[in-house]
Order: sequence, then C-alpha cells, then structure tokens
Amino acid sequence: MAVLLDTAVLPRQDRLEAFYAAMMSASVPSRVEHEDPGGDVHARMDFWRLGTPDLFRNEGSGIRLVRTPKHVRIGGPERLALAVQVTGSGVFSQGGADQRVRTGELMLVDLTAPYDFAWSGQGASQAFQIDYADLGLSVETVRAAAHRLPSSPLYELMLHHLTLLPGIIDSLQGTASAEMVGTATTQLVRALLTSAADDVQQPPAMADVLFTRITWYARQHLADPDLTPARIATEHNISVRYLYKLFAEQHLSLEQWLITERLKGAARQLADPAYRHRSIAAIAADWGFLDPGHFTRRFRKAHGMTPQEWRRTSRP
Repeated sequence: MAVLLDTAVLPRQDRLEAFYAAMMSASVPSRVEHEDPGGDVHARMDFWRLGTPDLFRNEGSGIRLVRTPKHVRIGGPERLALAVQVTGSGVFSQGGADQRVRTGELMLVDLTAPYDFAWSGQGASQAFQIDYADLGLSVETVRAAAHRLPSSPLYELMLHHLTLLPGIIDSLQGTASAEMVGTATTQLVRALLTSAADDVQQPPAMADVLFTRITWYARQHLADPDLTPARIATEHNISVRYLYKLFAEQHLSLEQWLITERLKGAARQLADPAYRHRSIAAIAADWGFLDPGHFTRRFRKAHGMTPQEWRRTSRP
C-alpha cells in the first residue's frame, strides 16, 4: 500500500493543494471542490497497484469532484472505475442520470466522460480502476450496465470482494499474487457488467439507423487501407462483436460486404476513361487489394470476367 496523502501531518494551509495533487496522481483530471475550504479539510488517500488495474481509497471531509468536457478533451487514460461507498452517502451524476450512492452500494464511473460526484460531511469511497482494453467489453455494454448493477446476481459478491480487497492486498504487496488478484478482480467486474447488461436490447429502429450510418461511413472510406472492423466499431462507439451482429441481422457478412463494395469501386474506375492511364494493379491497390492475383480472382468471381476484360469491354 502507498499512502498518497494524509493531511494529519500537513499544515492546514497546505492541505488543499496537497489534496488536489494526490487526487490527480491517482485518477483523471477533474475539478475539486471542498465542502468547507476554509475549515477543517482533512483526508487520507491510499493506493494499491494490482498489475495494470489499481485500487484507490479516499476518506475525509466533504468534497465534490467534477470532470468537465474540457477535462475530457485534455485527455487521460481510457479507464473506468467500479467504486463502493464505504462510509457516508454520495451523489453521482453521469450521462444525464443521477444516482444516490449509500453506504455499501456500488457505482460505475466512466472515466473517459464528464461526471459529478460529491459527498457531505465525513465519507469514504474506494474504487477499482481498470483500463477499457483490459476489461474487454464494448462501450454499449458498459453503459447499459451502469445503472442496472443491482440487477446482477453477482452484485453482492462483487460488493463483498471490493470491500475486503484492501485488507487482502496489504498482505500481498510485492508478490506475484497481487497482480493475480488484480486479474481476478477484473474478470469479476467483467462478469458483473455483462450480467447486468444481458437483458438490455438495442431497439430495432435504433439498430437500423446505426446500420445505415455504418454502411454510409464505410462507403466513404472504402479506399482506406486501414478500414478494419475494429476501426468501424471504434468510430461508432460499439464493439466489434456488436458490429458483426448488426450485419448478421441484415443477413450479411461484414467482410464479404466490404469486399463487394470495394470491387464495385474498382469496377467503376476500370470503366472510367479518366482512369485509363492507371494500371489495373494500381487501381486494385487503391481499393485495398494489394495482391493482383487475389484481386483478379475476386473480380472474376463477382463480375464473370477478368479486370482486363472488364476494362476492354467498357471502352466506348
């Protein structure tokens, strides 16, 4: 355990600045407001490294943390935090939803987006902070689960685990077991969020609109060599798995659709006199086909003739 801050050993005039510095080192940029900045501001912050994830505990007098859109633009790691209110009662707001977090309750915080969290009087909260990349869940799954955590059958198990974690980790610091506990806790958080989001379905109308947006976007970037399923999913704030599901619901294969659309683009250019000076290999490469032989086979299968024959028969 690393004690990031203990205001009991600091002069009163230094506490506000020390609190802000410790908070920024343990979490993401935000605005810190103290309930009584001219009074008895006191706090203790503890921090445990568990491999990539970490555990952060803050206990002290009333505070408010505000992460604004400007803070989000400044940047920070792409993380989320699953927190338990250890003592006191907090108010958490994110994404247009307000939540009263009582002692012994969990809240999920997307650290990549604006939020507002505060408690009055004496309070304590501890948060398990994880990289999105390690969690392995889509943004839509996380958002669907955020306000439905108590619906998960794993809620009480997760709450109990997170509450006891500081005492467990204290005895394991500096050992390989500490990182293993971090990995196991990440898996438990993943299971909690997945189970909480399982019965939340995307409305059909919204899915149709999203599919239309995706295909429009893909057609604008067909010539980009890095137009991959991962890029398409990221641009639309969904998971790759959900992207494939959207295409499957339209009875389409994503890869085959992209190949077909690229072949159409290549066919148009082969038939266009403005591109007569361009070699077939160059046009193929422009549409993502770096292997001329592969392009010819694909083109013949789609159009019933080779690219050379297509270009020849398209001449006026």
